[in-house]
Amino acid sequence: MKKLYIYLIISILIISKINYSYSQNSYNYDIKYHRLEFNVDPAIRYIDGVVCTYFEPLNDNFSEIAFDLSNELTTDSVIYHAQNMLFTHQNDTLLIMLNNTIPKNQLDSVIVYYQGVPDASQRSFALSEHDGVPIMWTLSEPLGAKDWWACKEQLNDKIDSIDMYVVVPQGNKAAGNGLLISETNIEDKTIVHWKHLYPAIAYLIGFSVTNYVEYSDFITINDTLEIEVLNYVYPEDLAYAQENTPNMTDVFQFFCDSLIIYPFYKEKYGHAQFNVNGGMEHQTMSFMGNFGHSLMAHELAHQWFGDYITCGSWQDIWLNESFTTYFEGLTAELMLAEYDWKDWKSSKIADITDEPDGSVFCQDTTVRSNIFSKRLTYYKGAMVLNTLRWKLGDYVFFNSIRDYLNDENLTYSFAKTDDIKYHFEQNCNCDLTNFFNDWFYGEGYPLYTVLYSQNTDNEVEMIINQDQTHNSVDFFEMQIQIKFYGENKDTTLIFDNTFSGEKYNFQLDFKIENLYFDPNLNIITSGVNIKQMYSQDDFQVALFPNPATDFVTVNFPINTKIYSYTICSPTGQSIITKKLDIYSNKFNIYIEALPIGIYILHIETSNGNIIKKFEKLQ
Repeated sequence: MKKLYIYLIISILIISKINYSYSQNSYNYDIKYHRLEFNVDPAIRYIDGVVCTYFEPLNDNFSEIAFDLSNELTTDSVIYHAQNMLFTHQNDTLLIMLNNTIPKNQLDSVIVYYQGVPDASQRSFALSEHDGVPIMWTLSEPLGAKDWWACKEQLNDKIDSIDMYVVVPQGNKAAGNGLLISETNIEDKTIVHWKHLYPAIAYLIGFSVTNYVEYSDFITINDTLEIEVLNYVYPEDLAYAQENTPNMTDVFQFFCDSLIIYPFYKEKYGHAQFNVNGGMEHQTMSFMGNFGHSLMAHELAHQWFGDYITCGSWQDIWLNESFTTYFEGLTAELMLAEYDWKDWKSSKIADITDEPDGSVFCQDTTVRSNIFSKRLTYYKGAMVLNTLRWKLGDYVFFNSIRDYLNDENLTYSFAKTDDIKYHFEQNCNCDLTNFFNDWFYGEGYPLYTVLYSQNTDNEVEMIINQDQTHNSVDFFEMQIQIKFYGENKDTTLIFDNTFSGEKYNFQLDFKIENLYFDPNLNIITSGVNIKQMYSQDDFQVALFPNPATDFVTVNFPINTKIYSYTICSPTGQSIITKKLDIYSNKFNIYIEALPIGIYILHIETSNGNIIKKFEKLQ
């Protein structure tokens, strides 16, 4: 019996170094087709496989071909034109010396026979149990496919089509990519044949084996197109799955309406249950740790973001994960989820701002936890998209994404950040370089202090100050939404904030009782400080003597909590800052060390910020 091989991917956070020893020799050919044959038993960590690869050289005089294949596996033989070929298998690279040269663009094929025990430490080929029954699955993202089959792992070449044959003990089913062609019983074995005719990257090919029961949901798109959702679930969880998987009908419709039609509609979509606390977006068959709304929506969205168009480098993983996370969240905005949209955004912002640094752009891809950082790759990237949507508006935002998904240079292929940036810029007719430099490549997020005062004619003066949690960004230029309440009225205004300390003057028709910064949670920020400014007349704060030589005294009408004071030059440069954190109605500030001149004193108190001017004499 010919051997079988499989490949699986899952977005899972594993804090370990990634084996980046894929073959540099595999850049010089294009894979057209794989026939994968795997003979496995879910109770035994072992794989007996055959990989037949059809390929075309990308240059002339092609005389050797390389595949990524773990050293833990043994290559039995390599067949080319019915002859055994010489090969070397070291450093996780299988290098095959062909017995002739192949012209550029000429289709040819080679067959690799191998077997062995996949490395358990890499988690790319896993065994477990459910209800005492063995289960086997593959888990290949980002670079684990070579742990169980001879493949090409670089993000530069998609396989045009595959046939996958999985031989398993009878009583088991094997889930896989594409369409189920046949299940054939021979003696005590079952041969399961899956065919997938869409381009796919190696890490998105996978299989799982156990005593699955199956059922199908059917989704009708635009009253004409019916798509099967094939579910492989544990017998003991059948009722639970059947109760939950139909809930994806409206989500499926939403994704097709707001994006493009499901990219693999000629085949199927599906779920295969496995023992991981999360999911993996194998192309046309997501592997599921549960059937909750969030996970199902997330993995479904991956069929557009990650499968149909795949990140062209692991540094650009946000094109897979951030977009998927955001569209999962949008199901809450449309009230398709059991959780609230603002609560969803609030929880993501809370996680993002738990630490002051980190960029969405993945700078170090040698560690899995960097690539699949929940805080940065998933949550910050998703909320950066939300901020971009706020900046551009819904029409431009969603039209840009549809244009990206319809780009013939990217469809069923690869993309990098500049590709999606290009489509956003084309639709908004604007330059988004600063935005991406700040929010995508830059680290951290802005911190805001809002100072305001209102006179008896309801004229408002407001100052917006911004600090940054990381020095990679000098300022986040943003449009800021603030909602004002008072006298049973409210109004929401938008302020274009281009520098820290920017002052705004405007008129309201009510007395401000409260205000809310960014009420719709469009900006990643934390702990916005809102203070009412008081003038000397409003709060009757006295400063004397003025002018002064040695010290000035600040006198409050009542005992007041004083947090700190700062002495600034007339241009706003900070000269002296001192934290006090005291209750008092009078305190002295010693100024004998200051040069002669005019100074501005800022005092932060529990009753607001006080600004006083004084003159220093010799």
